[in-house]
Amino acid sequence: MPSPAKKKSNKPSSRSKSKKTIALFPEAAFGPALNSVGIGQALEKLGHKVVFLSDPGFLDVYKGYGFEAHPVNLSEPLPPEEMAKFWVDFINGHIPNFRKSPYDQIDNYVKGCWEMIVETAKWAEKDLPGVLDKVKPDVVCVDNVILFPAIKRYAEQNNKPWVRVISCSENEIEDPDIPPHLSGCGEKDKKGFASYRKHFNTVIKPIHDNFNAFLKSVGEKKYPLGQFFEASPHMNILLYPSAVKFKRKHKLSPKQFQYLEGCVRRDAPYKVPTFKANNDKPLLYVSYGSLGSGDTDLLQRVIRTIGKMPVRALVNVGDYMDQYSDIPDNVIIDKWFPQPSVIPKVDGVIHHGGNNSFTECLYFGKPAIIMPYVWDGHDNATRIDETGHGYKMERYNWTEDELAAKIMTMLTNKKMKAKLTKTSGSMRAKHGPTKAAKVIDGLLRRKIA
Repeated sequence: MPSPAKKKSNKPSSRSKSKKTIALFPEAAFGPALNSVGIGQALEKLGHKVVFLSDPGFLDVYKGYGFEAHPVNLSEPLPPEEMAKFWVDFINGHIPNFRKSPYDQIDNYVKGCWEMIVETAKWAEKDLPGVLDKVKPDVVCVDNVILFPAIKRYAEQNNKPWVRVISCSENEIEDPDIPPHLSGCGEKDKKGFASYRKHFNTVIKPIHDNFNAFLKSVGEKKYPLGQFFEASPHMNILLYPSAVKFKRKHKLSPKQFQYLEGCVRRDAPYKVPTFKANNDKPLLYVSYGSLGSGDTDLLQRVIRTIGKMPVRALVNVGDYMDQYSDIPDNVIIDKWFPQPSVIPKVDGVIHHGGNNSFTECLYFGKPAIIMPYVWDGHDNATRIDETGHGYKMERYNWTEDELAAKIMTMLTNKKMKAKLTKTSGSMRAKHGPTKAAKVIDGLLRRKIA
């Protein structure tokens, strides 16, 4: 579990007289959760009180960083170990579907996810109104893919703003000229756009009908087919970096939409350990995220390949340490790494395309090979390849020689390195969490540019 880089200071801010309570309500996944931690840290620097509204399973994540956190059940309450097992079993049960295209995943993984996501909105309606009345936030920032009606209702009844945070690919906010969310389409594949949208809407319709019935039951208007959330009328924060953002047909007004340059949090310092071999060779970091680590066969193949190369590698294997033996001398495995502290120290990254890994590699100027398996990993893999910041690689259909060649190309591509250096400089200069905090602070002061 993540641990804070340092304890919070109790020293009052120069802005303490205008201190507001800001509630952050991220999705129950490490990507949105840790992005929100970065925003929360920056908001505290401005003197505000930051409170997290959280699925019970993530309470300790926020408390570990020193934040106040309140539980909001997003499913039937279960002991933490049973809830963790549920999600592990869900992901591991879909490993065969990881081999399928984004289009073919609509019928299984995507469908299953949306069925559960709709249920989270229903469950939240039981706890969320009471939690909001207790916390009394001056603004609520929600990072999710579905509407929680209680947030809109609280904002309207109390004349408070609410903010939507889009921590995944920017195509969560649809536009006819950009790829549909989750499709993995290239930006010019208009035929693919239409095909994906048609199949998605066909498969998702019964789930969407169920969601609309729920919205009606709580006094909300129905959404058009395929839509599960809306843009906030007050402010929407997109974490997508400008170096890779799409050219839209309908431009997003900065009065309602603000782009960040990622949202990299502070984390515990990391010292690269001494390897048994290749200590003078390039260093790789390999991670498929907390859930993707269940794909142990794939990770073992990657480790075997790296073991024969003139490189070193740190490999995140999650909770599956006991399934690995005979680790090569140039590889070190662990169940978790403080990623924002590790990536600056490596020469290249292999990952699954999750938004944290995607933006952190860009922020620190590190080339990446993305092997996507689900959700917005497909979109991010396509985007990093077509913008020249890294490579998209098929997750399973490769030989050891092909992966080794791609790794060496990643490490030696001077044109890509120059582009990454420029992108990194731009992102570091703007610093996403700080900008997010200023946007939210400005919204409270009604001074959004």
